Amino acid sequence: MIYLRATIFYVFFIVFTIFYALSCFVVNPFLSIPARYDYIRGWSKGVIQTLRWVCGVRYSIQGMDNVIASLDKPVILMSKHQSAWETIAYISLFPKQLCYVFKKELLMIPFFGWAMAMLQMIHIDRSKKDKAALAVASQGRQRLSEGYWIIIYPEGTRAPVGKEIPYQKGGARLAVDTKAFVIPIAHNAGHCWPKNSFLKYPGDITISIGPCLTTLDKNPSVVIREVQSWIESEMRRIDGKSYLS
Repeated sequence: MIYLRATIFYVFFIVFTIFYALSCFVVNPFLSIPARYDYIRGWSKGVIQTLRWVCGVRYSIQGMDNVIASLDKPVILMSKHQSAWETIAYISLFPKQLCYVFKKELLMIPFFGWAMAMLQMIHIDRSKKDKAALAVASQGRQRLSEGYWIIIYPEGTRAPVGKEIPYQKGGARLAVDTKAFVIPIAHNAGHCWPKNSFLKYPGDITISIGPCLTTLDKNPSVVIREVQSWIESEMRRIDGKSYLS
């Protein structure tokens, strides 16, 4: 049944994404960037709800009050990265427009990538690290000044469930340079939508949103240590069994 449900979900996902992307090409030229993003939220909601109905993947959020209290601040979200689930879900779960940092190759994905190109995201060339860092710094500063929130996955890649991998300092450096606040996020979505897995497993995803951290009078090393410490401690709270050796 899990295989059958995953197949049904992917058929829906592909058809729905193509339909939504095509509708974006028609509608988006007449919309502002914020309105385009609001339109894309419908795609995110549709995917997450269908995943719940078909595959039994539910979610709950803890700490949303930390987000609400920070809506008027420049914020960089730093999230645990276990799954494709969170990259889709965050679009509709957070009240602010999020600016993702992603590799430019994703823009070449038919329909999905083309629709993403219509939004003001930060896309980088990972093969050119120096230029990528400059792109994140310059575009990130501009997006924050425009009132967007930036989301970064400091691990740099999806981490296996129950594993702690080194956190990279790029996002912390940007936060310090722009005097932005940082909100850390922990979640255990990898149990339901594992990395590179076709199968989707029923269960409850817990998203835990941490306190808004200031970066004033801190260097990037201090900031990223605080972020990693909070996220990994929280992972052991919400998913402790996976971290038992």
